[in-house]
Amino acid sequence: MGFSILKTRVAQETLGRLLAGYLRLVQRTNRIVFEPANIYDRVRPELPVIFAMWHGQHIMIPFARPDWMPACSLVSRHGDGGFNAVALRELGIGAIRGSGALGKKIREKGGASAFLAMVRRLAAGDTMVLTADVPKRARIVGPGIISLARASGRPIRAVAVVTSRRIDFNSWDRASIGLPFGRCAIVVGEPILVARDADEATQEAARLALQASLDDVHARGYAIVGSRDPGAGLRERQEAAAGAPA
Repeated sequence: MGFSILKTRVAQETLGRLLAGYLRLVQRTNRIVFEPANIYDRVRPELPVIFAMWHGQHIMIPFARPDWMPACSLVSRHGDGGFNAVALRELGIGAIRGSGALGKKIREKGGASAFLAMVRRLAAGDTMVLTADVPKRARIVGPGIISLARASGRPIRAVAVVTSRRIDFNSWDRASIGLPFGRCAIVVGEPILVARDADEATQEAARLALQASLDDVHARGYAIVGSRDPGAGLRERQEAAAGAPA
């Protein structure tokens, strides 16, 4: 019964507004450092762009959007997607409902329709913000974000928003949520372009480049706040487990 109540529209609205209010508090009470310091001057001529983040590190990402930048994010149709969409709305960010997935699950999770919606929003001038890895495959860039860059012609930039004071969860993606009264680093990587006629090898090279850039911005961000990335080594552990004998 309790779980059903949490799924109601009223509950989703309430939870979303509470989350947005909490994130505003964290933003106001943390001392924020940008790297590079002039990142918005660099990004302006490229707009709209695709901002990529790691799953689990997405909660604090709204901090990275200045008020003048129209933006939209991909939000899951399931689970906590409802109140996350409300929180984004309260923070001035639009939501496209759908999830990244692999194989047959793409249609089930609304990936195809969401992909087309993202291409349209980019064409209309909205920056897109989305996780680069798909559920249960933490820190491994999926093909979707590369396909989006190829179809839209827009550059991808990796982004990390990390805080010195936070709660780290023991989830598959090592999710984190910042706490008030600490230090915050917002680190953005160099642009990655994928040509519309890029072949499979070129797309794979872009995927690996984005993966490396995401690793780099997170390592730099946590170094700035004097902390350690709770998700460091996740990819290597998954790959080792996949290669282990049954």
